[in-house]
Amino acid sequence: MVTLEDAVIARLEYYGERFEVLVDPELASDFKRGENIEVEKILAVEEVFKDVKKGDKASEEAMNKAFDTTDPIEAAATIIHKGQVQLTAQQRRDMQEDKRKMIVATIAREAINPQTKLPHPARRIEIAMEEAKIRVDPFKSVDEQVNITLKEIRKLIPIRIEKVQVAIHIPGEDTGRVYGVIPEYGKTLKEEWQQDGSWVAIVEIPGGMQENFYQKLSEITHGQVETKLLK
Repeated sequence: MVTLEDAVIARLEYYGERFEVLVDPELASDFKRGENIEVEKILAVEEVFKDVKKGDKASEEAMNKAFDTTDPIEAAATIIHKGQVQLTAQQRRDMQEDKRKMIVATIAREAINPQTKLPHPARRIEIAMEEAKIRVDPFKSVDEQVNITLKEIRKLIPIRIEKVQVAIHIPGEDTGRVYGVIPEYGKTLKEEWQQDGSWVAIVEIPGGMQENFYQKLSEITHGQVETKLLK
């Protein structure tokens, strides 16, 4: 449970009344995105207020009218989900920065330069976002903002979300370990055992993960892997 000192106000104007609860800003944000979090862990105090700053509690009549319950936990779930979470300037900056890093990481992992079929470095994506003046919303999902961001930075750099297919040739003694890591990157589309015991496969992975994928295979096989990016 968040302390009162670190809590912020989640506010909802509903049925002509104002309802407020004190919440952990990060957990409230996760809850609004649909994560399964117990409401009790989000609240600083299990009370619903009409005005937190004045200490005025919401009346049972108003809560019944708006939420069909006087249970503060049930009401708080609706207030957090549908309402606005008030953040301090520093909290908003911190949450925006965390969300920005997640957006950059997702694009770097999933996207490629369609002209070269190679991933863009994370720093190039960051610079494009800065030049495009992308405004990160701390409460919107990463997936939603990735789409918005791609639309804008595509005006500056060639980029798109794309999966690529890679042919790999693995020595027989390393096949078991390679089998284990492929699901971390993508999926095997085709596979075939060779007469010498080696294994050939076509693997589909997010375009931006190529470098990490090749590096992992090289590490497992001590450099004995053969790879080819298929058109």
